[in-house]
Amino acid sequence: MNAGPSGLHTVAAALRTARGHGVDRLDAQALLSAVLRQPRAWLLAHDEAALEGEAQTRFQALLERRAQGEPLAYLLGEKEFFGLPLAVTPDVLVPRPDTETLVEWALELLPVDISMRVADLGTGSGAIALALARHRPLARITAVDASAAALAVARGNGERLGLGVEWLKSDWFEALAGRRFELIVSNPPYIAEGDIHLEALSHEPRQALTAGTDGLDAIRRIAAQAPARLEPGGWVLLEHGFEQAEAVAGLLAKAGFRDIAMRRDLGGRRRCTGGRVVG
Repeated sequence: MNAGPSGLHTVAAALRTARGHGVDRLDAQALLSAVLRQPRAWLLAHDEAALEGEAQTRFQALLERRAQGEPLAYLLGEKEFFGLPLAVTPDVLVPRPDTETLVEWALELLPVDISMRVADLGTGSGAIALALARHRPLARITAVDASAAALAVARGNGERLGLGVEWLKSDWFEALAGRRFELIVSNPPYIAEGDIHLEALSHEPRQALTAGTDGLDAIRRIAAQAPARLEPGGWVLLEHGFEQAEAVAGLLAKAGFRDIAMRRDLGGRRRCTGGRVVG
C-alpha cells in the first residue's frame, strides 16, 4: 500500500483507502472496528471521527495483510461457527458455513436425551465437536488432530466456551485403538495436490487442505478404518468437495457401509456423504 498513516486520519478516509486497495468494505469495517474497539454501527455514525497515530498504524498494517489475501478471520483472531465465537489462528483452517451442513446432519442422528459416543477426526479449531457439544450436552465427544498446535487452539476454544470435549493428539484413529463410537464425523483434507484453488488458500495450513493426487487419501483411510471403530448401526459422516460425492459414496460402499446418503450445502452442492454400519 502506498498510502501512509496521514491518509487514514478519519474513519471515512480509512475506509476509502481500503476500497482503493481492493479490500471489501465489510472486511475493512470489521478490521477498523477491531482496531477502535467499537461496533460497526459506531463507524457508520462517526465517519468523521479522528484516528490517532497508533490506530492508523495498526489499521494500515491489517489492510496490507488483507490486501495480500490473508483471511479476515486470522486478522481478527476469531470466526463464528454455528453460533459459536471460535478463536482461530494460522494453525487451523478457517471454519466455513458449508461445514454447518455436517453439524446439522449429525444433530439429526444424536438424540437429545441419550448419551452417545462421538468422534470428530481432524478437529482443527474444534468447530464441529464444540457445535455438537453445545447442542447435545449428553453426548460424549472425543476430538482428535495430528497437529499439536491445532489441538491447542481447539482445547482453548472448549475451555473458553465451557464445553466438555475430550481432546487427543492422533493421526486419525491412531489414539483410538479399542474404542467404539455411535457416530464418527470428519471434515478431512480433500483438495487434490496441485489444484488451482490452493493458491487462494495459501495462508491456511496445507496439511489440513490436501490429501493426495485426487484429494481422497484421507477419506480412503477413514472409510476403510471406520467400521472397526463404530458400534453396530453407527454412522460415519464426511465432508468433501462437491465433485467428490460419487467417489466418496463408492469408498463407503466398498468398506461395507449401508444406507449411504448425501447432503447438500448452502449452495445446493453435494457436500457431505455418510453411511451406516450394519450388524
